Amino acid sequence: MSVPTLSPSVSLPSRSSAPRRAAGSAVRGSTRATVVRPRTSRVSSPVRIVPPDLRIADGTGASVFRVAANRGPVSRDVIAKVTGASIATVNRQVSALLSAGLLRERADLTEPGAVGRPRVPVEVDHERYLTVGIHIGAVTTGIVASDLRGRIIGAVEVPTPTGDQDAALASITASAKAFLGRWHRRAPLWVGVALGGRVDSNTAVVTHPRLGWVDARVGAIVGGGMGLPVSVAAHVEAMAASELLLTPDRDAPEAKGTGLYFYVRETAGVAITFEGKVHTPAGGPGSVTHFPTGSSARCSCGGTGCLEATVSDRAVVQRAVAEGILADGDNTIQSLYRLARGGSEAARGLLVERATVLGRTVGMLRDLFNPDRVILGGQAFTEYPAAAPHVARAFAASTTLPRKDIRITGFGNRVQAHAAGVVSLSSLFSDPIAAMKRTEL
Repeated sequence: MSVPTLSPSVSLPSRSSAPRRAAGSAVRGSTRATVVRPRTSRVSSPVRIVPPDLRIADGTGASVFRVAANRGPVSRDVIAKVTGASIATVNRQVSALLSAGLLRERADLTEPGAVGRPRVPVEVDHERYLTVGIHIGAVTTGIVASDLRGRIIGAVEVPTPTGDQDAALASITASAKAFLGRWHRRAPLWVGVALGGRVDSNTAVVTHPRLGWVDARVGAIVGGGMGLPVSVAAHVEAMAASELLLTPDRDAPEAKGTGLYFYVRETAGVAITFEGKVHTPAGGPGSVTHFPTGSSARCSCGGTGCLEATVSDRAVVQRAVAEGILADGDNTIQSLYRLARGGSEAARGLLVERATVLGRTVGMLRDLFNPDRVILGGQAFTEYPAAAPHVARAFAASTTLPRKDIRITGFGNRVQAHAAGVVSLSSLFSDPIAAMKRTEL
């Protein structure tokens, strides 16, 4: 896959850009929805919390399933060549996956003259099942349905509920159940939740200061309410996982090594990957919220110059209103983008200043971790492409290591949706047969 890179002469991909296999820019049924208010917040089904497995798994079953998802319809001979497994081993795994209903044969595509069932191509059965992904953002919550290849087949957005955390989670669950009701011919297998804050993936309990949640029972309420196995992950770690698991070159050598994923929209975050696996610290993900930028922006912590207080959408809008660039009645980040595109030098200058801070921050983080690759995600990078050269120049000026291009996620503005989707699929991608057994009540 050709992945966009940032250099002083290269800009961001267009808003519709996304990897072909992930199909992030062609989401059918995407719309906004009103919040569905539940009758009760009581957990209604047994809770099956499964920690997400955010890695390129090397087990034979996972490898066979991954090749079928990425290249199917595909012959067993090709699967054996790609995975390095013997044809006998591949045949056993394919038979098990066929029995589990995860693969299907395509006899109609058998090459003329081919003899025997092993010559019949197989593919992931992408019409029988789906998984549900939920990205809980500071302002909006996205709910997506994914097929077993990782393609998003539908999506809605609802405002993130405020107030009591249990009631908010019950409301999100009710909205997800209502959305799931659209898919009458598909069986749901799993629900995955991605969100900010401090996430304990083993217990699916989350503390999210921005939402005011403390020890929120995300897994218990969402998984129990939907009656499905549930996995919960920090959203930036999930975004990094989507780059490993949902792109066409997921088996390429460059997927190994080390990677730095940097995200900014309403919140700022960073994730690290090692040898095809997202690093998930036992104490929860690290934080760059208060990373010093040298700006004069006031932060809720009482200090000045913290990263999130300087570059988040909310911080930039507040500054635009304070400087008279935006009116009080039209104070959204989209309004600021429209002004900049329309020729407002003041709006453009504010966005260029943010881009410069972002590029400088990425440069410093790059020097700190020295990763093999750097990927940037979030609307702070994708919504205003004209700022991309400024990110690149600030990065080049601040890093002291040899030149390295930084890449923009190919998922564009759908990065949150794919993050939620990959959490819902990670167990299936890691060990498909074992995951199917977990779905049985």
